[in-house]
Amino acid sequence: MKRLIIAMSLLALASCKDNKKEEALTKTNDVEQSVEATNENHNDKTSSVYENSWVEEIEMNRGKKWAANVETNEGVQKMQNSIKIQTISTLDDYHKLAEQLNDDKNYVIKNCTMKGASHDNLHVWLLPLMAKIEALSETKTVEDAAKIKESISENINAYNSYFE
Repeated sequence: MKRLIIAMSLLALASCKDNKKEEALTKTNDVEQSVEATNENHNDKTSSVYENSWVEEIEMNRGKKWAANVETNEGVQKMQNSIKIQTISTLDDYHKLAEQLNDDKNYVIKNCTMKGASHDNLHVWLLPLMAKIEALSETKTVEDAAKIKESISENINAYNSYFE
């Protein structure tokens, strides 16, 4: 009887250790899957600042450009000038450009009086640009900043294809 109790205790103890190992393995797998999902989301966000997929969403006004208010056009012109005139060679220069573009973007937002479909399409153009400006202000390498700046430039210059 004593041997039976000892054998069952050892079996239970071994079984408990196996369960703990399984739980630890499950937790490890869960963490790894969570990290992978986070990395995928980060990569999706990061890759979106390099591209201009918004052009697939924006619409024309029955084949014509949308009418924009004067202040919106002025704000976009400021952004275009900021991209053109700033000499950039360091990461700090890119961050300063991001600050200037953010100020210019805020001017557009503050002074926009557009309504309806033209306003909705302005948002299709503007929201990705806002994300790109934020990414430029947070970038850690000159190489990454250069890619983001190029995407911003393409985004800003495409404005004139959709708005007048």
